[in-house]
Amino acid sequence: MAAQELEQETPPSDVFMAPSVYKPETLAGKSYSHFSSIPTQISDDMSKECVLGVDEAGRGPVLGPMVYALFYLPIELHQSLLAKTHHFDDSKVLTPEVRSNLMRKLCMEDSDLYISCGWATRLLSARDISAHMLAPAQYNLNAQAMDATISLIKGVLAKGVNVKEIYIDTIGKPEVYQKKLERIWPTIRITVAKKADSLYPVVSAASVCAKVTRDAALDVCYEPYLGAVASGEQDNEKRTVAWGSGYPSDARTSTWLKQNMDPVFGWGTECRFSWGTAKELLEGKNADMKVDWPVDDDGNDLRMTDFFASKGDGGGDGLVDWFGKRVTEEMEVF
Repeated sequence: MAAQELEQETPPSDVFMAPSVYKPETLAGKSYSHFSSIPTQISDDMSKECVLGVDEAGRGPVLGPMVYALFYLPIELHQSLLAKTHHFDDSKVLTPEVRSNLMRKLCMEDSDLYISCGWATRLLSARDISAHMLAPAQYNLNAQAMDATISLIKGVLAKGVNVKEIYIDTIGKPEVYQKKLERIWPTIRITVAKKADSLYPVVSAASVCAKVTRDAALDVCYEPYLGAVASGEQDNEKRTVAWGSGYPSDARTSTWLKQNMDPVFGWGTECRFSWGTAKELLEGKNADMKVDWPVDDDGNDLRMTDFFASKGDGGGDGLVDWFGKRVTEEMEVF
């Protein structure tokens, strides 16, 4: 990524802390979903036809979560409110400050965005992403992303929102992705396209929700490394995330990883251990390191076969020795 792109991907020092960021869960490395309340323009008339968009942020970084976001509003407001009034666009085009301001307006109860638009996010933690990808039965990133998208849409439909159109930024081949979604929701008009976040304002809005949520979550992930600032002793001081954007190609990220790596355990829940960057650093550091794991000795040297074989001098009979003790003629049989 170019330097300008990396700067666009770097969380601002005063990123808006959206309600979609749950601090305890984020610090614990847990994945979770957040759904906004249904906006009054829709809740007052649940039969109103709506358009819905889905996009993600943070697919490629080695640090921090991947966030999928969903955005919906009445169809008649799609272009006028999002594109013409508030100028939503692909989050990569907008500056971090503009993204934060749009998200802030979306959460202000007296704004036209708040009363007209609903949204939701699914945060996939770095820990869970890696655990799934490193599992014997691999659950790859595309499958995780697909399931996140489906769960968000199902969540909104379960609330009774009358969704008539869905627009999604593609994962892989658009036609394959679209057919799978059409099989789930055959009565909804679904469009899966490349660069959907630049083509459809509702997807642009979803991309902003996803990016601001990721930026804020990344800021939270960094709190344990802030010392006094994180504990509140220097609340007026702007926080600077030293690891930069979290992308492997970011020199700030690679430098931070090298300087903050435990030789055995690597990093915390903010790191995707399944990424090549993390693997290479750990393998290089641990190439000459040997770990001796202690073996518990409980003093029991019995083998399983000892329970099925006679230890008498005369050998044994398989039937009478079955439970480990020879049956004699003197023993009463019931």
